[in-house]
Amino acid sequence: MSVSLASARRRTAPILLALLLSAGLAAAVFSRLDFRTDMADFLPQGRSEATRFMLREIRTGEAARLILIGIEGAAPDRLAEASRTMAAALSRSGRFAFVEDGGGDDEGAEQFLFRHRYLLSPATTPEAFTTASLRHDLEGLLEALASSAAPLAARYGVEDPPGAFLAAVRGWIGVSPVQTRDGVWFAADRPRALILAKTDAAGVDLDAQRQVRAAIDRAWEAARPEGGRLLLAGPAIFTLQASQAISGDVRLIAIVSTLLIVLLLVWRFRSPWVIAAIGVPILLSVTAAALAVQCVFGSVHGVTLGFGLTMLGVSLDYPVLLIGHRRQGEAIPGTMRRIGRTLALTVVAAVLGLTGMLFSSFPGLSQLGLFSVVGLAVAALATRFALAPLIVAADIAPVSTAVPDWLLRLERLRLRRGWFLALPGAALLVLAWTGGPMWETKLARLSPVPRAALALDAELRAEIGAPEVGRLAVVSGADAQTVLQREEDLAPLLDGLVRKGVLLGAEMASRTLPSARTQLARIAALPDAEVLAARMQEAAAGLPFRPDAFRGFAEAVAVERAMRPLGPADITDPRLAARLQPLLFERDGAWYGLIAPAGLRDPAVFAAALRGQPGTAVIDMQAETDALVAAYTGQALRWLGFGVLAALAALAAGLRSPGRLVRVLAPIAGAVCLTLAVLALARVRLSLFHVVALQLMVGVGLDYALFFARRGLDEDERARTFRTLATCAAMTLLSFGLLAFCRTPLLRGIGLTVAVGVIGSIFLAFLFAGPRPGEAT
Repeated sequence: MSVSLASARRRTAPILLALLLSAGLAAAVFSRLDFRTDMADFLPQGRSEATRFMLREIRTGEAARLILIGIEGAAPDRLAEASRTMAAALSRSGRFAFVEDGGGDDEGAEQFLFRHRYLLSPATTPEAFTTASLRHDLEGLLEALASSAAPLAARYGVEDPPGAFLAAVRGWIGVSPVQTRDGVWFAADRPRALILAKTDAAGVDLDAQRQVRAAIDRAWEAARPEGGRLLLAGPAIFTLQASQAISGDVRLIAIVSTLLIVLLLVWRFRSPWVIAAIGVPILLSVTAAALAVQCVFGSVHGVTLGFGLTMLGVSLDYPVLLIGHRRQGEAIPGTMRRIGRTLALTVVAAVLGLTGMLFSSFPGLSQLGLFSVVGLAVAALATRFALAPLIVAADIAPVSTAVPDWLLRLERLRLRRGWFLALPGAALLVLAWTGGPMWETKLARLSPVPRAALALDAELRAEIGAPEVGRLAVVSGADAQTVLQREEDLAPLLDGLVRKGVLLGAEMASRTLPSARTQLARIAALPDAEVLAARMQEAAAGLPFRPDAFRGFAEAVAVERAMRPLGPADITDPRLAARLQPLLFERDGAWYGLIAPAGLRDPAVFAAALRGQPGTAVIDMQAETDALVAAYTGQALRWLGFGVLAALAALAAGLRSPGRLVRVLAPIAGAVCLTLAVLALARVRLSLFHVVALQLMVGVGLDYALFFARRGLDEDERARTFRTLATCAAMTLLSFGLLAFCRTPLLRGIGLTVAVGVIGSIFLAFLFAGPRPGEAT
């Protein structure tokens, strides 16, 4: 007994050592990889420089840091109290650049605007300081002082008869429809309190955004009114949601699929050592693939890793094919003489079939392609040169070798395989009836963010007046002044569009911070002290004002006459800076201004009006991104064709027989037709990621067809092949089948397509690639 135990330990020790070394290497590599879960890193980068700029800005710019918060489900007074409590808690958290609920202390911003009112106000014109205009202003001031607006008139009107301050405030408020109740913001048409916040950290900084979300949750728990509901939206929220969805899918794949495959292999080979042995090439392949992606792309995306982990159901085929075909006590050269050529051909064809993805300009596809190609190639090499000695040392082989009667009966189906040609024929009829595959060209539908969340974002933006970045104009220039001047030159055109009903208004930086050119003109419009004093004396004649009532007005005009124009760096108040920064900013030495239309009713007219204006580009983000998806889908199909041709060349060279080539390819073509037909009946719209899935399915199907089509197999070898390929198909279904339940559309589309395709591939390969009973091969 002790001798037998010692012998077993000697045989299995190399497996344990190799597994530990492989695991250690994997741990060392993965601990140094830069993992990304931002979907924008995985998606197209834009066809034009303007689109690429906007995609980057949406991801990392000021707008990407905005969080839109709504509170509803309680009485308005309780909502107002909750809004104040929550806004105060968020401000104290240290995680936000600003938190605005309409009820904060605006004294700093108010003082800044009042001190610079004549530089910043469109009411500062030469006409505003004529005697007639000043007389009209003073008469209006008298009426206001006698009305319910007396406190406001006394505070501002006496020191600012032309009303420049209030006009400047309107420019900074913009076109927001938000209302103020009980001192806080509310939506105009429903009892919903509103808060606008901007995080200190970038929207794609996931660690920081997790802390931001924790701060929001704590603030909400302290402020929650009975029955209250918290609504959150914005790019930073979506980034975190996408990350959580992807991470959850990856964990699901890694844990559940691994467990199911381990149980399957233990049941199939009746030995835990086979799991340890197979783990060696799998660990090496995934490690090498991830390292290759890191070296080439600088990071590894979560979708790429999730896809790579599901390759357990594909790259596992190679060690299972080797172990499943080995006879008890057989040396590896003997096994390789029977399956080596076929195994090598499956690897070469599968790798060549996937190489087209490497050349895609779509970042996600090229990452997936590199991971797939390296992973499959390393898995095959590790199986031959690392796994083979281990399974010989431990004498690992299938337990059952007898030819079951049911298999012989099943093989008789090949005598009637002509009848089964009806399956791909029916699939072609279904495709013709449904109009062929339906293609998905909407990028938003590939996002892991639910449509309900996107709809909420649009709703909150409309209520709070935050700019919508889906369709806008970008004005560029060498410096901030050039941008501001170009925006001012566009202002009459935009005002004309408002009068025509094309849009309700437009947010742009020059509405809040005029260019130096405009500010100098306003300074020039301010009369000197003597002229102003004379005009004010004449304008106030007969009115009941004290002689010195407007001393503050005269002093303010004199001070601003001596001022220099304000620039972006002079806007230091946090609230005013938060208003300006998303609309005017510098990137890589150039300056950009965003013109965000509000209530846009005719996008075509808006785009046509701005087309050809200096330094101005109109961007329809939805149209641009949808066009990107369509373009990259077409490119993926072209590269798929390239991969198919390369794989065909390898198969033709390896099989050396047109008849055998047709026998191998026919089941795969039939499986593709069946898969497309099932997806069409399920009303699944195909994206370029389904194209990737079809490539994988074809690679898996090649394994089945090539091994079933081998020549000169006796009953024992046919039984061994059938059991092994059934095990391989089950593993693929267990891994890719789980993908069909993922929340991430990319992974879900791959899983559903491959699961359907694998079932069709193994069934048709068994029927058509293998010989009829009694047929010479």
